[in-house]
Amino acid sequence: MKTVRVVAAVICDSLQEKKSIFATARGYGEFKGQWEFPGGKIEAGETPQQALEREIQEELDTKIKVGDLIETVEYDYPTFHLLMDCFWCEVVDGQLKLLEAKEARWLSKDTLHSVQWLPADLKLIEKIEKHMNMTPNMADKLNMN
Repeated sequence: MKTVRVVAAVICDSLQEKKSIFATARGYGEFKGQWEFPGGKIEAGETPQQALEREIQEELDTKIKVGDLIETVEYDYPTFHLLMDCFWCEVVDGQLKLLEAKEARWLSKDTLHSVQWLPADLKLIEKIEKHMNMTPNMADKLNMN
């Protein structure tokens, strides 16, 4: 089975507070209408962080700051194996404009389950939930375990 390596941006309102996160609904393809974290494929010679900055610029016309790696998700779709590096990010310049996605929402901890997530992205939700609305001190303690 072919492995596809991608990056995903969990864009939050603030890398310190994480009260809400930005999600998009696919506007094309087999999974059209399902929700995901924006991002895309890593090109030759790019680090995951560079790929994420480029992809968000292309998809959302926005500059981001890439923070910590949340997790590398592995998921077997019917036709390929996905390897997805997921990073906390925040907007540093520009407004989020939907150039490829069909729809977008800012989701709080209470509304994370209000959209139909793609299976690979759903694997991240539990981990993201634990970090939302934490003070930086609480998050540091959680990361030490």
